[in-house]
Amino acid sequence: MQIHVLASGSSGNAIFIEMENTKLLVDAGISTRRIKQSLDTLGTKIEELDGVLITHEHRDHVKGLTTLLKKYHLPAYTRPDTWQSMYCREVLPDNCCRELSDSLDIGKVKVEPFAISHDAADPVGFRLQAGSLKVGIATDLGFVTPTVKAALSLSDILVLEANHDIDMLQNGSYPWHLKKRIMSNRGHLANTDAGWTLARLNRKAHTNVFLAHLSRENNRPELAKETVANILTQEGCKLDQEISLNLTYPEQISGIYEHQ
Repeated sequence: MQIHVLASGSSGNAIFIEMENTKLLVDAGISTRRIKQSLDTLGTKIEELDGVLITHEHRDHVKGLTTLLKKYHLPAYTRPDTWQSMYCREVLPDNCCRELSDSLDIGKVKVEPFAISHDAADPVGFRLQAGSLKVGIATDLGFVTPTVKAALSLSDILVLEANHDIDMLQNGSYPWHLKKRIMSNRGHLANTDAGWTLARLNRKAHTNVFLAHLSRENNRPELAKETVANILTQEGCKLDQEISLNLTYPEQISGIYEHQ
């Protein structure tokens, strides 16, 4: 199994996952050209993708979708309300736009979406499982519900949002209405939220975690990692032995990881 975060942040999001020879893209928030270049770097052809999973309709998760589907005719899956709310829906090929059910098998991967709290039509995270290996993805959410916690539990690999440092956000240049949105229950997780979520999660003996969707304006990569690490250490977690923390970035592939 391998997972590569091709890009993460408000400028665009895309994750490539291969499990049991099934190749999936989660979100297409960067250009098709960049997706292709990234996959080429990883030794995968874009035509080899078995499907595209879409978490929600915001542009930083779908702005590359039109060209991707028109050029490569890949099946893409998301909730009906998300399709209807997507700014580019009218120009997408109908035969590529598939409805995302509560459980879906793509190749040898079982895909299970779960509801998250975000200011979108019907946003979801994903639990992906092939054999005994499990990946959990939750990157745009205002708080962690019991549903989210259950879905992320016992994952081998997690992609979890650590969007902002609370002090940086509160003291930063954003207007109050935007700060309020980010900090709301339908906004984004702070670094401390990510840390406490991981600390309280039912985990396997080792979990590899990617901290995702970091704000350029209200966070710093090392601050996010340090904040989460401090909480985990405070709660008795042995870093690297029980949890390995990896950073993600807007402009580069990160966290190349293979799990045998």
